Amino acid sequence: MGGFFGTIARKKCITDLFYGTDYQSHLGTRRGGLATYNKETGFVRRIHKLENSYFRSQFENGLEQFDGTSGIGVISDTDAQPMLYNSHLGRFALVTVAKINNEEEIAQQLLSENMHLSEFSSGKINPTELVGLMILKGKDFVDGIENVYRTVKGSCSMLLLTEDGIIAARDRWGRTPIIIGKKEGAMAATSESTAFPNLDYETVHYVGPGEIVRLKTDGMEVLRKAEEQMQVCSFLWIYYGFPTSFYEGKNVEEMRYETGRVMGEEDNTEVDNAGGIPDSGLGMATGYAAGHNVPYQRCISKYTPTWPRSFMPANQEMRNLVAKMKLIPNQSMLKGKRCLFCDDSIVRGTQLRENTKILKNLGAKEVHMRIACPPLIWACPFINFSASKSELELITRRVIHDIETHSDHTTLLDEADKVKYANIPEERLKAYATTDSPEYKAMVEEIARRLNLDSLKFSKIDTIIKAIGLPKCKVCTHCFDGSSAHTL
Repeated sequence: MGGFFGTIARKKCITDLFYGTDYQSHLGTRRGGLATYNKETGFVRRIHKLENSYFRSQFENGLEQFDGTSGIGVISDTDAQPMLYNSHLGRFALVTVAKINNEEEIAQQLLSENMHLSEFSSGKINPTELVGLMILKGKDFVDGIENVYRTVKGSCSMLLLTEDGIIAARDRWGRTPIIIGKKEGAMAATSESTAFPNLDYETVHYVGPGEIVRLKTDGMEVLRKAEEQMQVCSFLWIYYGFPTSFYEGKNVEEMRYETGRVMGEEDNTEVDNAGGIPDSGLGMATGYAAGHNVPYQRCISKYTPTWPRSFMPANQEMRNLVAKMKLIPNQSMLKGKRCLFCDDSIVRGTQLRENTKILKNLGAKEVHMRIACPPLIWACPFINFSASKSELELITRRVIHDIETHSDHTTLLDEADKVKYANIPEERLKAYATTDSPEYKAMVEEIARRLNLDSLKFSKIDTIIKAIGLPKCKVCTHCFDGSSAHTL
């Protein structure tokens, strides 16, 4: 995914910019970048790779290079940014949080209009550069950003550092967030409101879907009003968000706790304790323990000093190894116990199957799993949700195919099987997505069997929507129920 932070102040902004951008680090792992603007010296930009180090260690020794009173920063899981432009709109720097499904089509159109594109050494297109070129086709910044809204299939939120303030533009459907903060002599925009408290900013505005605002030191100006329709990603609360962050006024940890509490109250499974898979399962687990009236115990702890996030390595084998090495089970809490664990989701199931084996080898009498969201049956076409390349990697789709064809594939697909797996009719998939339908029950039972779990239950869409506190029509649940595809 990715996250950004921007600030404009009456004095040098680099301290706030550095720490505000660092607070986006849980959202991405590949690239980090900063750009500042000073009226006398212009723009300064630096970009560093983050695959083998952290944002702070890459940037803190060179902060004296940045001498501006306004700046933007980004942590990205995809492209190198910020991008710098000198154009008929003026000079500006650009960062994005985007998933552009039609980038090849856009690139060809731009090339046909005699524009040029740089490429990565891999030959891939930089999506942030595409966004910048689409903006340049406008008569002003608002017109250019609206061109992005009209053209991009997927999603795109952005910050522009201009010679006249910072422009924040949220995705047309509001899939990813932008929050505005204020303090004496400064304004800021961020993907994660968790960046604000320690920098003394107070949240003053949640940018709406398609809304465009300009920040200056003395306040915020609305350049384009927000749309009424919204499809904010439910996974912001379930997985992506840091516990102290707020989206649309709803706190991440509060939502996770409430989801777990409801599941705990509804569940009749007898267990001795409840715990979370670090990190995103912890909030749900505390809620589950309260709702189910069992002790909350840390049967698994995360070793944080040296191990990065599990999806950082390029290949799945290394991601699985990192995921295993950073989670350390506590045998004292496990031995002879009926243990229940909460986690945010099940994607491939590979890591969970290995974890279950380890827990039982260490003496756990039973291992039960409760998942914060419904089963993932559709891949996300709107944001960069996971390292999965297609729906065919989802354990749900493999199990559904095997139930439908009465086969028993338990491994990832080979090329010969992919066509068969892709040909399941949509109406049949909908049946498996319907909570407590015969198809749903058969799918969940088979997933539990393959992962060697004593029981497995998923949260309901109604539960997560109620915990988020927004109308269902404003929250994207496409990966659970196949809805919202028309908003591409």
